[in-house]
Amino acid sequence: MYKIGVVGPPPSVERILAVANEFEHGIEFVPITYEDAKVVSSIVSERNWEFNGWFFSGPIPFTIAKNALSQDANIVYCPPTGSNLYRCFIQMSIEHDEVVKRVSVDMIESEGMYLQESLYELDIPEEDMHVLTYDENYDAEKIIQFHLDLWKEGKTQGAFTTLFAVERALQKEGIPVYRVLMTKMEIRQAMKIVIEKAKSSYFKDTQIGVEIIELEQMDKIAERAKTRFHLQHLELKIRQILLLLCEKLDGSLLANGNGRYQIFSTRGAIQREIEMLRNTVQQLSLEADVPVAVGVGFGETAFSAENNARKAIQHAKERPEFGIVIVQDDGVIIESVGETEQLSYSYRSSDRELLDKLNKANVSVKTYHKIEALIQRMGWSTFTTTDIASYLSMTVRNAQRIMGSLCEFGLAELKGEEQQAVRGRPKKMYTLKK
Repeated sequence: MYKIGVVGPPPSVERILAVANEFEHGIEFVPITYEDAKVVSSIVSERNWEFNGWFFSGPIPFTIAKNALSQDANIVYCPPTGSNLYRCFIQMSIEHDEVVKRVSVDMIESEGMYLQESLYELDIPEEDMHVLTYDENYDAEKIIQFHLDLWKEGKTQGAFTTLFAVERALQKEGIPVYRVLMTKMEIRQAMKIVIEKAKSSYFKDTQIGVEIIELEQMDKIAERAKTRFHLQHLELKIRQILLLLCEKLDGSLLANGNGRYQIFSTRGAIQREIEMLRNTVQQLSLEADVPVAVGVGFGETAFSAENNARKAIQHAKERPEFGIVIVQDDGVIIESVGETEQLSYSYRSSDRELLDKLNKANVSVKTYHKIEALIQRMGWSTFTTTDIASYLSMTVRNAQRIMGSLCEFGLAELKGEEQQAVRGRPKKMYTLKK
């Protein structure tokens, strides 16, 4: 049984649930209503573990939830379209028996462009269009006042809003107000998407996952051993620590010798217990007094999962601080797993033009995507080779060579220079081309 949380003000949730009854019985839609959209963040944070996906009534709760959930969370909403807006015009024209042209409209910024486009298509004069856009940290009172002032000044015949609280407040003031609501067809389409995502997420969750855990320099531990039983006692302690992790993952442990171990489990179990894996790595490192590298691989078969785990462990051992690296079946590498500096990028690309340029520049796809992911995560508009070198654990000389090659073949460009506080040449500032 898949569970989908349906979040929105009461009228919108009722509308969504009426359409939900048309869908298969293997899906349970759980209504969660609110009076103010600002509580959405706490709703999804506290109850995310209960659901396989979230269906939001509109762009406002969706935007708030997106900021509170992970990037790969299964969340959908029905974006406002021209038809939603046109329906408001028709409803108001019919109910008031007059042609409606002068209205005030509020909308979240992310949908504002489409709203303006729809209004222009109606050929409404600009002086009759009163549009207010806002972000997820909106002030409902200011939005209410915006509509109220225009109505009192006689500039509008009524108001269109996406906010339940604004609709109720304007109704109390006696202003003709209409909610920009989704159509049944749009609800069905969004519902199909969230259900398919929930099902694919389930199959992904049951993929095979392999963890390769390697304690470096085990031969040096043997040399340091004070007694002949020291190494055996240590190996027993290591197995005990790993068995606790194995039990949590409902997996099986395999010892390959010389400090290398494998755990077979599922992708879902491994992802849920990343924090325990991090704690296990720290415990092993303290117990054995050696660096510990972990490679995790996911795949449809045991062979592909193990193969990805081998790639991951090799990648982890190339990093100065070791740590945990994941290689997924779609070619995505995740470094520093579970940490604040976690970085995701792909070592594959199907873009022939990009591949040709990278080949000429003698820069690997993996390196290019790694730099791209770092820039995105850090929010840099420009960066220096020192920035790249320090975050990606490479020499400044190597970073200079990479950026020089990318500039030469049109994948990056020089944007200026940064004067250093101390003596020396100014640092060059770069940006990647889109």
